[in-house]
Amino acid sequence: CPASPAAPLAFSMLQLTRVYRGNSMFRGNASLNGQLSHLLDEDNITQVLPLEPPDAWARRQKDVIAYLKNFRQLVQLFNKERPINFTQHLCCHLGCRLFPNGTAQSFYEVTLNRTAFLSFHVSNATWERRWPGELPVATFAQAQLMKYPITTQDLQYFLNTTCVSILQAQSARTGKVSGRSRTPLVLGLILGSLALLGMALGIFLCTGGSC
Repeated sequence: CPASPAAPLAFSMLQLTRVYRGNSMFRGNASLNGQLSHLLDEDNITQVLPLEPPDAWARRQKDVIAYLKNFRQLVQLFNKERPINFTQHLCCHLGCRLFPNGTAQSFYEVTLNRTAFLSFHVSNATWERRWPGELPVATFAQAQLMKYPITTQDLQYFLNTTCVSILQAQSARTGKVSGRSRTPLVLGLILGSLALLGMALGIFLCTGGSC
């Protein structure tokens, strides 16, 4: 549907990870203002919109493939220590919105087995547990994410600056939002930014035991 002039521009990323007996399967996508921009299908990462030149996109693909490989290896390693014989579903949804008045809003939400698990407060770079009731794995994941600058300050910068700059560059071309783009169109980490949750791989593995 055509966007309303008063509707915000949006850039969003989605990663779905399925883990079963140490095996990890990936699906995901990214969209810019409602139009599909990237696809993730297992180890295949495709740039649907030409947002980056071929050489830059080739480097981005290598980064994402390396992340997926490391993710798989860590899951396999932890699975040897604490096997889990049921399927785990992790969903990461992050992105930003740019409103017609020039203000922006960013978000990062995580669900585990289709239940709200964690969310990131961009304003103060902190993670919040969303799981209803007490769950050791949620406490563990929150503590792990809060330990590292890449999952706090760096993520805050990506959502507040890199992500918003994508929309500012888009609005500068379309004229839909007032104001000028302060930075060039830089996709930053793209789907590789979802590697941030790799710091808390125990979310798959400490359920059913102490963390």
